[in-house]
Amino acid sequence: MVKAHVSAHGLVAGRYRLLEVFSRETNRLWWYAEDVTAEQPRLVAQTALPESAAEDTARRAVARVVRTSETMRLLRPGQVAAVVDAVVEAGTLWTVTEWIDGTPLGELLAREGAFAPLRAARLGLELLDVLQAAHDEGVTHGELSPGQVFVRDDGPVVVTGFGLAGTTLVPRLTAPSYASPEQARDERIGPAADLWALGALLYTMVEGRPPFRDRGRPDATLKAVDRLPLRTPLRAGPLGQAVQGLLRKNPRERLTRPVVREALGRALSEGTDADRQPAPGPRPHGASRGGRLAGPLRGRRVLAVGTALAVVTVAAAALAATDALPGTGTAGARPRATVPAAPADRRTGGGATPTSAPPTAPATTPAPSTPAPTGPAAALPAGYRRYSAPEGFSVALPGGWRRLATSRSGDLAYRVTFGPGGDAPTLAVTYSERVGTDPVAVWRDDVEPRLARLPGYQRVGAVRATGYQGREAADLEWLAGTGEARTHTFGRGFLLGGGRGFSLRFTTPAATWDDAVNRLALKTSLRTFRAPEG
Repeated sequence: MVKAHVSAHGLVAGRYRLLEVFSRETNRLWWYAEDVTAEQPRLVAQTALPESAAEDTARRAVARVVRTSETMRLLRPGQVAAVVDAVVEAGTLWTVTEWIDGTPLGELLAREGAFAPLRAARLGLELLDVLQAAHDEGVTHGELSPGQVFVRDDGPVVVTGFGLAGTTLVPRLTAPSYASPEQARDERIGPAADLWALGALLYTMVEGRPPFRDRGRPDATLKAVDRLPLRTPLRAGPLGQAVQGLLRKNPRERLTRPVVREALGRALSEGTDADRQPAPGPRPHGASRGGRLAGPLRGRRVLAVGTALAVVTVAAAALAATDALPGTGTAGARPRATVPAAPADRRTGGGATPTSAPPTAPATTPAPSTPAPTGPAAALPAGYRRYSAPEGFSVALPGGWRRLATSRSGDLAYRVTFGPGGDAPTLAVTYSERVGTDPVAVWRDDVEPRLARLPGYQRVGAVRATGYQGREAADLEWLAGTGEARTHTFGRGFLLGGGRGFSLRFTTPAATWDDAVNRLALKTSLRTFRAPEG
């Protein structure tokens, strides 16, 4: 899988600052970014090129992406994203597009689950319009996947990625679960491959999972696409025949565009109220998706002049708490640090030790064990946006918060710290593959002995057993530091099985622990955290 990367000077092509990853595929990352020259938000696709790619091959890839995207933008204005720049640096193709006021389909599915058939049919018709315009012009997309489709609150879907097919060593290596069988065999592709991808997207929308799961290795996934039978869709309703007709292994047997259009239109006209699912209304955290990037960008400027969240220092406890990652058996060894994904004040490098406290209850009261809400109940507070980490987890963060630092202990554990920067609250997400089978014992016997070495350490209440998203969990709350540097942390650890576990630690200055803004951030991080699948 392509790894998150920032150029040596922190800017791609000397002008694009990468802020956060919002979509990941096998060989491609999508970033929210800022054009520091034009002072405009951008979306940047990072595609790893084959190691053997020659300079002229890279140059042709850049030209093809720009040319094809511009052609399609003119054919379907408002439905194809404009590519404003494309460059190759260090064997990586960076494609820069205009800001899109919409949500990536993959993120929408992860947040809301499977769609009702009629909603899927409506989106399918919009995608078919784009594909028909492309095919009539002799253009095959070849890379259609949830990462290339943006769903808007008001307006048709926007498609990105035209011209990217073939930039990787194997066609559709970037999203093998959506590759057609002919692509899996590395054969020449045409419009039929796009129709397969449309069928795969419809399948994913109604079933909540792709027709062929990602098996961890592209070759294994592509082999499954080519050889395994299709799992019959169970929730497709009136779309069932269309989906299965699009996902026929032989491209000559797939449904044609006119037949697909008729089937989708018929599903819309004949559907019952039980099939209907309203599209999501206006985002609770802003009228447009621009808020997702506006938060981090605005936060940089606000922090320069001072912010309401900028409070007394949490440095002492922060640095001491990162001496080792729990569950690795290396309490005396400092983990190997990696480059932060965004500029950070290192004083808070590890201060946000993973936590989660129930903001609606006193700090010493155990949080109720309830499953994490999904769908409309999981709406975010105003100004918040969901962050999807390259490591696979996701969590909702306040506007202006960003990834501050990452530390690792080999391949067994890592800690990612988030916050607005400066002397302010932080959240740390810690993962380990060497945790015990009792979450209470992990806090009491593994973590707390190291915390006890912090100046002024004081546990608040007892280690409390609880549940979290259907998993065994335990909470530990503590104070550390002295005077104005005293901090308050709430930590929740939970088990995934097989020795794997996560902890969330939320740390603020002790004096502002009960501030409403901090309690909301704590409550939201606990409610919205999602561990990687698998």
